[in-house]
Amino acid sequence: MTKTKLNLGLMFGGRSGEHAVSLRSSRSVRDVLDPAKYNVIEIGITLDGIWLSGPDALKAFEQGDTSSLYEVSLLNIAGKVGLYRLESEKLELLSELDVIFPVLHGTFGEDGTIQGLFEILNCAYVGAGVLASAACMDKAVCKDLLHNAGIPVLPYRVFSRSQINNYLDDVVALSEAVSAYPLFVKPANLGSSVGISKARGREELRAALKKAARFDRRVLVERGINAREIEISVLGNDDPVVSVPGEIVPLDEFYTYKDKYLSGDPETIIPAPFDEETTRTIQEYALRAYRAVDGAGLSRVDFLLDKDSGELFLSEINTMPGFTNISMYPKLWKVSGLEYPDLVDRLIALALERKADQDATVRKYED
Repeated sequence: MTKTKLNLGLMFGGRSGEHAVSLRSSRSVRDVLDPAKYNVIEIGITLDGIWLSGPDALKAFEQGDTSSLYEVSLLNIAGKVGLYRLESEKLELLSELDVIFPVLHGTFGEDGTIQGLFEILNCAYVGAGVLASAACMDKAVCKDLLHNAGIPVLPYRVFSRSQINNYLDDVVALSEAVSAYPLFVKPANLGSSVGISKARGREELRAALKKAARFDRRVLVERGINAREIEISVLGNDDPVVSVPGEIVPLDEFYTYKDKYLSGDPETIIPAPFDEETTRTIQEYALRAYRAVDGAGLSRVDFLLDKDSGELFLSEINTMPGFTNISMYPKLWKVSGLEYPDLVDRLIALALERKADQDATVRKYED
């Protein structure tokens, strides 16, 4: 009999400050996966890094009770990727996997680490590869790449956790040399606005540096501007396409975690009210940035437009943006004509397309 459905591993949770965000995103994705197209195998990763599966695994993670689940591992045996359970000192194959959808945000999920595991296993997966994931996860590295590609970014400086803990006064002085206040302080390797603060003076800066250092060993200090927050979605592999741009109208002074996930649906303007030239510039910068980091599958590209000077700056690239029902990435595509279920199907197809392209690579040199 011909196999008609894909075995899809839906992965969620993770060892990250964005663990809870991942669960929300995964629920939205799970609810639109067509059972006629996919056999969905749910795989959760705890904050301690334990991989668990079982019936209704996502629900168990959402309820905070994983006692009904069992530990699992991904393995490639005889050239086939599968999810295995150790049972009575024997490996038990639970399911072969055709593709994995890692709805993981932040460290150990969006930073190239788990993508490296998928590459070693030779498994198809949704989203960017190791290079793009790692480069975009580190905001400072990403800014360097964008600058080299001729894309404007705000002035910034990076400090380590040890510098902040041991030489805070020096770090404050160097931060103040970046720009006049306000300054934004961010963990270099997190998203969803986790750990981000706006510092209007020295004491707020000191507190902001300590706060960000709790979430990452590298901290970014960036010039603050009176900004409009613009986001645009990119979709594709070698021939990416872009959505219309959208504008976030934050309830707080900037687009915080509370705005994104706790305050209900934030005010958005889609499409953003720009003239054709400005819209085209944003779209061209987004595509150029996507190609500069070797993006694949999807990314949301965030811009800041200075209300006072009119200058446009690329803020960051999110290679696994939020997928909740109020997240901008799917909302932008919906207005651009691509509905949520079709978007999820397209991402899975792009994962298989990219795997086929990789399989065409010659691995053995013959003169």
